[in-house]
Amino acid sequence: MRVVFMGTPDFAVPVLAEIVAAGHDVAAVYSQPPRKAGRGMSERASPVHTFADGCGIAVHTPISLKNTEAQAEFAALDVDVAVVVAYGLMLPSTILQAPAHGCLNAHASLLPRWRGAAPIQRAIMAGDTQTGICVMQMDEGLDTGAVCLMEKVQIGPDMTAGELHDVLAQTAASTIVRALAALERGGLHATAQPKDGVTYAAKIDKAEAHIDFTKPAQQVHNHIRGLSPFPGAWFELGGKKPVRVKVLKSSVAEGRGGPGTALDENLTIACGDGAVRLVTVQKAGKGAMSAEEFLRGTHVSTGMKLE
Repeated sequence: MRVVFMGTPDFAVPVLAEIVAAGHDVAAVYSQPPRKAGRGMSERASPVHTFADGCGIAVHTPISLKNTEAQAEFAALDVDVAVVVAYGLMLPSTILQAPAHGCLNAHASLLPRWRGAAPIQRAIMAGDTQTGICVMQMDEGLDTGAVCLMEKVQIGPDMTAGELHDVLAQTAASTIVRALAALERGGLHATAQPKDGVTYAAKIDKAEAHIDFTKPAQQVHNHIRGLSPFPGAWFELGGKKPVRVKVLKSSVAEGRGGPGTALDENLTIACGDGAVRLVTVQKAGKGAMSAEEFLRGTHVSTGMKLE
Protein backbone atom coordinates (compact mmCIF):
# COMPACT_ATOMS: atom_id res chain seq x y z
CA MET A 1 0.00 0.00 0.00
CA ARG A 2 1.01 3.62 -0.45
CA VAL A 3 1.51 4.95 3.08
CA VAL A 4 2.45 8.17 4.81
CA PHE A 5 3.99 7.62 8.25
CA MET A 6 3.64 10.19 11.05
CA GLY A 7 5.72 9.71 14.21
CA THR A 8 8.48 11.25 16.28
CA PRO A 9 10.10 9.37 19.23
CA ASP A 10 11.97 6.09 19.61
CA PHE A 11 8.68 4.29 20.25
CA ALA A 12 7.59 4.89 16.65
CA VAL A 13 10.80 3.73 14.95
CA PRO A 14 10.14 -0.05 15.06
CA VAL A 15 6.70 0.56 13.51
CA LEU A 16 8.17 2.47 10.57
CA ALA A 17 10.91 -0.14 10.19
CA GLU A 18 8.35 -2.97 10.04
CA ILE A 19 6.21 -1.12 7.48
CA VAL A 20 9.27 -0.65 5.26
CA ALA A 21 10.31 -4.30 5.74
CA ALA A 22 6.81 -5.46 4.77
CA GLY A 23 7.29 -3.86 1.36
CA HIS A 24 4.81 -1.00 1.60
CA ASP A 25 5.50 2.17 -0.37
CA VAL A 26 6.21 4.89 2.21
CA ALA A 27 5.54 8.06 0.23
CA ALA A 28 6.74 10.37 3.02
CA VAL A 29 7.38 10.62 6.74
CA TYR A 30 6.06 13.40 8.97
CA SER A 31 7.87 14.12 12.23
CA GLN A 32 8.31 16.89 14.78
CA PRO A 33 10.86 19.56 13.78
CA PRO A 34 14.46 19.18 15.04
CA ARG A 35 14.90 20.39 18.62
CA LYS A 36 17.89 21.92 20.39
CA ALA A 37 19.44 19.39 22.78
CA GLY A 38 22.68 18.44 24.50
CA ARG A 39 25.35 20.63 26.05
CA GLY A 40 25.96 22.48 22.82
CA MET A 41 22.20 22.96 22.28
CA SER A 42 22.60 21.95 18.65
CA GLU A 43 19.50 20.96 16.69
CA ARG A 44 18.79 17.25 16.62
CA ALA A 45 16.40 15.45 14.32
CA SER A 46 13.87 13.12 15.93
CA PRO A 47 14.57 9.36 16.02
CA VAL A 48 11.93 8.78 13.32
CA HIS A 49 13.40 11.56 11.16
CA THR A 50 16.88 10.04 11.50
CA PHE A 51 15.65 6.54 10.61
CA ALA A 52 13.69 7.82 7.59
CA ASP A 53 16.76 9.70 6.32
CA GLY A 54 18.70 6.44 6.49
CA CYS A 55 16.04 4.77 4.35
CA GLY A 56 16.02 7.59 1.80
CA ILE A 57 12.42 8.54 2.61
CA ALA A 58 11.38 12.20 2.27
CA VAL A 59 10.73 13.81 5.67
CA HIS A 60 8.36 16.70 6.38
CA THR A 61 8.62 18.61 9.67
CA PRO A 62 5.82 21.21 9.75
CA ILE A 63 5.23 23.14 12.96
CA SER A 64 1.48 22.84 12.35
CA LEU A 65 -0.90 21.09 9.98
CA LYS A 66 -3.67 23.65 10.38
CA ASN A 67 -2.70 25.89 7.47
CA THR A 68 -3.96 25.29 3.92
CA GLU A 69 -0.46 25.02 2.45
CA ALA A 70 0.52 22.14 4.73
CA GLN A 71 -2.81 20.42 4.11
CA ALA A 72 -2.47 20.73 0.33
CA GLU A 73 1.07 19.30 0.48
CA PHE A 74 -0.22 16.34 2.50
CA ALA A 75 -3.18 15.70 0.16
CA ALA A 76 -0.87 15.80 -2.87
CA LEU A 77 0.92 12.68 -1.60
CA ASP A 78 -2.21 10.75 -2.69
CA VAL A 79 -1.78 7.85 -0.25
CA ASP A 80 -3.97 4.89 0.64
CA VAL A 81 -3.57 5.37 4.39
CA ALA A 82 -1.67 7.33 7.02
CA VAL A 83 -0.12 5.49 9.98
CA VAL A 84 0.26 7.67 13.08
CA VAL A 85 2.38 6.65 16.08
CA ALA A 86 3.24 9.18 18.81
CA TYR A 87 3.46 12.02 16.29
CA GLY A 88 2.79 14.87 18.70
CA LEU A 89 0.53 17.12 16.58
CA MET A 90 -3.26 17.15 16.48
CA LEU A 91 -4.55 16.25 13.02
CA PRO A 92 -7.34 18.47 11.64
CA SER A 93 -10.25 16.88 9.79
CA THR A 94 -8.81 17.73 6.36
CA ILE A 95 -5.70 15.67 7.17
CA LEU A 96 -7.72 12.80 8.66
CA GLN A 97 -9.84 12.59 5.54
CA ALA A 98 -7.12 13.02 2.91
CA PRO A 99 -5.91 9.39 2.64
CA ALA A 100 -8.26 7.02 0.82
CA HIS A 101 -8.64 4.88 3.96
CA GLY A 102 -8.11 7.60 6.55
CA CYS A 103 -5.56 7.50 9.38
CA LEU A 104 -4.68 4.51 11.57
CA ASN A 105 -3.15 5.17 14.98
CA ALA A 106 -1.28 2.71 17.22
CA HIS A 107 -1.96 3.67 20.84
CA ALA A 108 -0.18 2.07 23.81
CA SER A 109 -3.15 1.08 25.96
CA LEU A 110 -6.30 -1.01 25.98
CA LEU A 111 -8.72 1.70 24.98
CA PRO A 112 -10.77 3.37 26.33
CA ARG A 113 -8.47 3.05 29.36
CA TRP A 114 -5.59 5.52 29.33
CA ARG A 115 -6.41 7.82 26.46
CA GLY A 116 -3.87 10.61 26.19
CA ALA A 117 -0.18 11.42 26.43
CA ALA A 118 1.36 9.00 28.96
CA PRO A 119 -0.47 5.65 28.83
CA ILE A 120 2.60 3.50 29.57
CA GLN A 121 3.61 5.38 32.72
CA ARG A 122 0.06 5.80 34.00
CA ALA A 123 -0.77 2.11 33.62
CA ILE A 124 2.20 1.11 35.77
CA MET A 125 1.67 3.89 38.32
CA ALA A 126 -1.93 2.73 38.73
CA GLY A 127 -0.81 -0.85 39.35
CA ASP A 128 -2.36 -2.28 36.16
CA THR A 129 -1.28 -5.85 35.39
CA GLN A 130 -2.25 -5.70 31.71
CA THR A 131 -2.03 -3.21 28.89
CA GLY A 132 -1.53 -3.48 25.14
CA ILE A 133 -1.69 -1.87 21.73
CA CYS A 134 -4.85 -0.69 20.02
CA VAL A 135 -4.91 0.19 16.34
CA MET A 136 -7.77 2.63 15.82
CA GLN A 137 -9.34 4.55 12.98
CA MET A 138 -8.59 8.13 13.97
CA ASP A 139 -11.25 10.79 14.42
CA GLU A 140 -11.02 14.34 15.77
CA GLY A 141 -11.29 13.28 19.42
CA LEU A 142 -8.44 12.43 21.81
CA ASP A 143 -7.90 8.70 21.19
CA THR A 144 -11.63 8.18 20.71
CA GLY A 145 -11.57 6.40 17.34
CA ALA A 146 -13.07 2.99 16.63
CA VAL A 147 -10.68 0.12 17.38
CA CYS A 148 -9.62 -2.18 14.53
CA LEU A 149 -7.11 -4.46 16.29
CA MET A 150 -6.09 -5.01 19.92
CA GLU A 151 -3.05 -6.91 21.21
CA LYS A 152 -2.74 -7.45 24.98
CA VAL A 153 0.54 -7.37 26.92
CA GLN A 154 1.10 -8.44 30.52
CA ILE A 155 2.81 -6.04 32.95
CA GLY A 156 5.18 -7.86 35.29
CA PRO A 157 5.20 -6.92 39.00
CA ASP A 158 8.62 -5.23 38.77
CA MET A 159 8.48 -4.09 35.12
CA THR A 160 9.52 -0.47 34.56
CA ALA A 161 8.03 2.00 32.11
CA GLY A 162 11.21 1.76 30.02
CA GLU A 163 10.95 -2.02 29.77
CA LEU A 164 7.24 -1.90 28.93
CA HIS A 165 7.91 0.84 26.35
CA ASP A 166 10.25 -1.48 24.43
CA VAL A 167 7.82 -4.43 24.52
CA LEU A 168 4.92 -2.26 23.35
CA ALA A 169 6.96 -0.67 20.56
CA GLN A 170 7.60 -4.10 19.05
CA THR A 171 3.97 -5.07 19.61
CA ALA A 172 2.82 -1.90 17.85
CA ALA A 173 5.07 -2.73 14.87
CA SER A 174 3.64 -6.22 14.36
CA THR A 175 0.06 -5.09 15.00
CA ILE A 176 0.21 -2.22 12.50
CA VAL A 177 1.59 -4.51 9.79
CA ARG A 178 -1.28 -6.94 10.45
CA ALA A 179 -3.72 -4.04 10.19
CA LEU A 180 -2.26 -2.91 6.86
CA ALA A 181 -2.45 -6.45 5.48
CA ALA A 182 -6.10 -6.69 6.52
CA LEU A 183 -6.84 -3.26 5.05
CA GLU A 184 -5.21 -4.22 1.76
CA ARG A 185 -7.47 -7.25 1.37
CA GLY A 186 -10.57 -5.34 2.55
CA GLY A 187 -10.81 -7.18 5.87
CA LEU A 188 -10.06 -4.48 8.44
CA HIS A 189 -13.13 -3.74 10.54
CA ALA A 190 -13.52 -1.20 13.34
CA THR A 191 -15.62 -1.35 16.52
CA ALA A 192 -16.62 1.74 18.50
CA GLN A 193 -14.98 2.06 21.90
CA PRO A 194 -17.21 1.28 24.90
CA LYS A 195 -18.50 4.27 26.81
CA ASP A 196 -17.59 2.75 30.18
CA GLY A 197 -14.04 2.53 31.54
CA VAL A 198 -12.68 5.76 30.06
CA THR A 199 -9.57 7.09 31.83
CA TYR A 200 -7.05 9.74 30.78
CA ALA A 201 -3.28 9.46 30.91
CA ALA A 202 -2.18 13.02 31.61
CA LYS A 203 1.32 14.07 30.62
CA ILE A 204 3.86 13.38 33.38
CA ASP A 205 4.68 16.50 35.39
CA LYS A 206 8.18 16.57 36.89
CA ALA A 207 6.59 17.71 40.16
CA GLU A 208 5.11 14.21 40.45
CA ALA A 209 8.53 12.60 40.62
CA HIS A 210 9.25 13.20 44.33
CA ILE A 211 8.78 9.93 46.25
CA ASP A 212 6.22 10.06 49.05
CA PHE A 213 7.23 7.32 51.48
CA THR A 214 4.08 7.89 53.57
CA LYS A 215 2.14 5.95 50.91
CA PRO A 216 1.83 2.12 51.05
CA ALA A 217 4.85 0.20 49.77
CA GLN A 218 3.06 -1.13 46.67
CA GLN A 219 2.07 2.40 45.62
CA VAL A 220 5.62 3.66 46.17
CA HIS A 221 6.99 0.76 44.12
CA ASN A 222 4.52 1.42 41.30
CA HIS A 223 5.42 5.12 41.36
CA ILE A 224 9.14 4.34 41.06
CA ARG A 225 8.85 1.86 38.21
CA GLY A 226 6.25 3.95 36.38
CA LEU A 227 8.70 6.87 36.21
CA SER A 228 11.79 4.82 35.32
CA PRO A 229 13.94 5.75 33.53
CA PHE A 230 12.43 9.18 32.84
CA PRO A 231 11.92 11.52 34.58
CA GLY A 232 12.92 9.21 37.45
CA ALA A 233 11.31 9.17 40.89
CA TRP A 234 13.62 10.71 43.49
CA PHE A 235 14.32 11.34 47.16
CA GLU A 236 16.93 13.46 48.95
CA LEU A 237 19.58 12.51 51.47
CA GLY A 238 19.64 15.28 54.04
CA GLY A 239 22.55 17.25 55.41
CA LYS A 240 24.07 20.65 54.74
CA LYS A 241 24.04 19.88 51.03
CA PRO A 242 21.11 17.52 50.30
CA VAL A 243 21.84 15.00 47.56
CA ARG A 244 19.05 14.16 45.13
CA VAL A 245 18.92 10.47 44.23
CA LYS A 246 16.76 8.93 41.51
CA VAL A 247 15.44 5.41 41.99
CA LEU A 248 15.33 3.39 38.77
CA LYS A 249 14.44 -0.04 40.18
CA SER A 250 12.84 -1.17 43.42
CA SER A 251 11.03 -4.11 44.95
CA VAL A 252 8.45 -4.50 47.69
CA ALA A 253 10.16 -5.67 50.89
CA GLU A 254 9.41 -6.82 54.43
CA GLY A 255 9.65 -4.43 57.35
CA ARG A 256 7.95 -1.58 59.15
CA GLY A 257 9.01 1.76 60.57
CA GLY A 258 8.57 5.49 60.28
CA PRO A 259 7.94 6.39 56.61
CA GLY A 260 11.21 7.23 54.86
CA THR A 261 13.39 5.53 57.49
CA ALA A 262 16.19 3.14 56.49
CA LEU A 263 15.40 -0.23 58.07
CA ASP A 264 18.84 -1.68 57.35
CA GLU A 265 22.06 -0.82 55.57
CA ASN A 266 20.87 -2.28 52.25
CA LEU A 267 18.50 0.56 51.27
CA THR A 268 15.32 -1.03 52.58
CA ILE A 269 13.10 1.98 53.29
CA ALA A 270 9.94 2.01 55.40
CA CYS A 271 6.73 3.25 53.82
CA GLY A 272 3.33 4.16 55.21
CA ASP A 273 2.56 0.45 55.10
CA GLY A 274 5.38 -2.03 54.51
CA ALA A 275 8.70 -1.19 52.88
CA VAL A 276 10.53 -0.99 49.56
CA ARG A 277 14.05 -2.04 48.67
CA LEU A 278 15.86 0.42 46.41
CA VAL A 279 17.67 -1.78 43.88
CA THR A 280 19.11 0.62 41.27
CA VAL A 281 19.72 4.31 41.94
CA GLN A 282 21.35 7.30 40.28
CA LYS A 283 22.93 10.39 41.81
CA ALA A 284 22.58 13.68 39.95
CA GLY A 285 25.19 13.83 37.19
CA LYS A 286 26.21 10.19 37.65
CA GLY A 287 25.33 6.93 35.94
CA ALA A 288 22.92 4.32 37.25
CA MET A 289 24.37 2.03 39.92
CA SER A 290 23.29 -0.85 42.10
CA ALA A 291 22.41 -0.24 45.74
CA GLU A 292 25.67 -1.98 46.71
CA GLU A 293 27.75 0.37 44.55
CA PHE A 294 25.86 3.39 45.85
CA LEU A 295 26.43 2.41 49.48
CA ARG A 296 30.17 2.09 48.98
CA GLY A 297 30.36 5.85 48.48
CA THR A 298 27.33 7.03 50.47
CA HIS A 299 26.65 5.93 54.03
CA VAL A 300 23.01 5.21 54.83
CA SER A 301 22.76 3.77 58.33
CA THR A 302 19.84 1.97 59.95
CA GLY A 303 17.39 4.52 61.35
CA MET A 304 18.50 7.30 58.99
CA LYS A 305 15.58 9.33 57.63
CA LEU A 306 15.34 10.15 53.91
CA GLU A 307 13.82 13.51 53.05
